[in-house]
Amino acid sequence: MSYDPNNIFAKILRGEIPCDRVHENDHALAFRDINPQTPVHVLVIPKGPYVDLTDFAANASADEIEGFVRAVGETAQMLGITDGGYRALTNIGEHGLQEVPHFHVHLFGG
Repeated sequence: MSYDPNNIFAKILRGEIPCDRVHENDHALAFRDINPQTPVHVLVIPKGPYVDLTDFAANASADEIEGFVRAVGETAQMLGITDGGYRALTNIGEHGLQEVPHFHVHLFGG
């Protein structure tokens, strides 16, 4: 799977498609999933063009990685799901059932 600059998350980052923003920093954006699978279902995406976790880990700067990981934790705190527990999930590639070729983490809670 290669990066497609016209994927839906890239369009959200460019402001071409609206989203229900939950949290944002210099390196990441968190927004509610349009088809939630749990009472709380948020996606956290890096602002850079990374296909998946493997690409992100290999090519993102230390600042991007830190900013993204902090955004995941801060978003979970803001959503109030840390006390009861939550899931953070990323799908990688076709066999991992990744649908959008832009790295993202699902936060599930509630």
